[in-house]
Amino acid sequence: MPANTQTQRFETLVASHADDLFRFGCWLTGDREVAQDLVQETMIRAWRKIDQLRDVQAVKPWLLTTLRRENARRFERKQLDTVDIEDRQLTDGEGMDAETLILNGQIRVELDRLPRKYAEPLRMQAFLGCSICEITRAMGISRSAAMTRVHRARQQLRERLSADCRLIAGA
Repeated sequence: MPANTQTQRFETLVASHADDLFRFGCWLTGDREVAQDLVQETMIRAWRKIDQLRDVQAVKPWLLTTLRRENARRFERKQLDTVDIEDRQLTDGEGMDAETLILNGQIRVELDRLPRKYAEPLRMQAFLGCSICEITRAMGISRSAAMTRVHRARQQLRERLSADCRLIAGA
């Protein structure tokens, strides 16, 4: 396809959706600058693949999906800062009051009492900062199973901790 025709097709099909993409990007990220970057990356990908688009009616969903995937790639590329553990001299309870230490201990005890299939995904999410996708891959379960297990683990912890509080209050 000649460059001029490709440019016209791109502008006709894609450029008219820029505002919708920006709004979606803002909704996904909560940050206007990041949303602008995502829209720009989406447009670059659309430019490269515009010849592969067969159904004109599919332009908007195609662009929205591309933007969502660009947002996900942002986290795949993110490298967390590392700290040499020997440089840090921390105690378990540094900066925490007695109540917080007791509550953290109770949470860990109750988490250890949960069935492993519920405790493990919650540990991965809460202590390791893993996303649902990472939990899914690590445990070899579906996304919905991972989400369900994390939800049920939180629910069971909440019930157990509130029961402990009732026992303490009643004593």
